Amino acid sequence: MPSPRASAENDGPLPGGPERPAPEPGRSRPASAGGPPPGAPAAPGDARPGGGRPELPHRVLTSLLGAWALAACSAEETAAVEAHLTDCASCADEALRLRDAVGLLHPADSLDLDPLLRSRVLEGCLGRRPARIPVPEWAAPYDAETAKLDALLRDMGDAEWRAPVRLRWFDGERPVHRETTAAGVLGHLLAVDGLVATALGLPDPLGDAAPTARAGPGARTRALWRALGEAPRTPALHRPWREQSHTLIRTAAFAGGGVGDLTVPYGPVQLPLRDAFLDRAFGCWLHAGDIAEAVAYPHEGPAADHLHSLVDLAARLLPRALAHLRQTGLAAPPRQLVAAGSPGRTLHLEIEGDGGGHWYIALDSPAAVGSPEHTVAHIALDGEEFCQLAAGHIVPDEAAAGSDGEREAIRDVLYATASLSRL
Repeated sequence: MPSPRASAENDGPLPGGPERPAPEPGRSRPASAGGPPPGAPAAPGDARPGGGRPELPHRVLTSLLGAWALAACSAEETAAVEAHLTDCASCADEALRLRDAVGLLHPADSLDLDPLLRSRVLEGCLGRRPARIPVPEWAAPYDAETAKLDALLRDMGDAEWRAPVRLRWFDGERPVHRETTAAGVLGHLLAVDGLVATALGLPDPLGDAAPTARAGPGARTRALWRALGEAPRTPALHRPWREQSHTLIRTAAFAGGGVGDLTVPYGPVQLPLRDAFLDRAFGCWLHAGDIAEAVAYPHEGPAADHLHSLVDLAARLLPRALAHLRQTGLAAPPRQLVAAGSPGRTLHLEIEGDGGGHWYIALDSPAAVGSPEHTVAHIALDGEEFCQLAAGHIVPDEAAAGSDGEREAIRDVLYATASLSRL
């Protein structure tokens, strides 16, 4: 910016009166017109033929100082203002003050909301003021996985709800599958979550279509699909499923600590409510992955502490699954029976990565206790791969497991893990 210098306006009135027409080229301005005599310097804002800038009066140039400081003037206005500042000390001082003030303004922000804003606000709020009725620790994985699936479903269009999805599981001997749609998967989750709902005294989402009271997850799912006439192809089930998941979490939170021991029937199998919530979190995560794969959408796995809880549930169910395989002739008979509660032959299950840990699986009886001192075999698996095996998405013989010890025990435990899966 050019330095200001004194001008004639410092010693006389500012030209603010009516504008006078410029004299025609070649003619001098008459003295009676009140203008400067011929040969006198022109006042700021007067015409300067051949000067190369607009002929703007002082009051107009003064009004442009704010826009000039913000760099909002046109090229012609900028040239006129800057030429004026070399002649007018008062305007030059005002321009410096305005330019300094502009430097204090906050830079312009984008009007687009940060996609992570909601999660940061919620995290900040919960960190400053925890919920008065917190979600039970054993229900937290279900809360997180249903929220993630809900976010995925909200982004799906009508065509994606009709996308073909393959549900896979392992029946104890071989992998099996069932073709449905993304909407059909949500119906499956709604039907099986209904087992937890009825155990809590809530309405059964299947209503009159519900099968017998002892019907398991597969029977309930098929009953819902039959009631809908065919595999559902619209997002109509999204809202009922999400409302039911919210109700389950609220009911568990308000029920108090003892509700975790309430029994939830899964057909011939029964689980305490705390394990049923983990089972439903497990199913929600894996089936959300099935939907995401079908519509080519990314979907992340559970948080490390939640994954650990899901692995722990599967590991605790393995002795019972082994006993069931033996009853059907799909596993070797027990080698060493011991009294209930006593240590017996044990397989050391090591889960690596996020959610990992060490579990000791009793091999010969569900009532026996696994013990490091009685370990006869060892299996090492990644946490997510172990869960995929437990979901029946991986054939036991193809599991990337590091192992050593009794081959028969290793095979039986891998097959028992896959047999935990179901429709």
